[in-house]
Amino acid sequence: MTGAGPIIDSKAEAITELMLEVAQCFFKIRALGQKTGLITSWGGGAFGFIRSLALLGPLTVPQIAQMRPTSRQRMQRLADELAAEGLVEFIENPRHRRSRLVRLTRKGDAGYREMNTRLLAIASTIGVALSETDIRKTANIVRQLSDDVKARS
Repeated sequence: MTGAGPIIDSKAEAITELMLEVAQCFFKIRALGQKTGLITSWGGGAFGFIRSLALLGPLTVPQIAQMRPTSRQRMQRLADELAAEGLVEFIENPRHRRSRLVRLTRKGDAGYREMNTRLLAIASTIGVALSETDIRKTANIVRQLSDDVKARS
């Protein structure tokens, strides 16, 4: 083969197709989230932010930002917006004087449980022809690819 282009093998083509399908699926999921109210005026990041606190307990803003493909500043703005809504609160961090912990309030916990219930109801109607094993395997593969991309960025 001659020319300036890279040599492409079938595995690279398959990964490219997967990345494009995942991106297209993301935009469809985002549209569904907006339609159903799971993505609110704060954006889609609010659910993930609140979910992290619900599953992991109080975290610092930098810890939350490290879990996401976004900046600490964006997560700080989101934390401030969620605190203004009464969904999270800032508390003292015994390990670090200047980096407070963010935790869910009762209102935030109730909101998370309500959103999670709605998400599960929607999810139960999607992919009905797929087996749970295939879905979990696919999620694991996408997670591995995501980790690989993150390690390169």
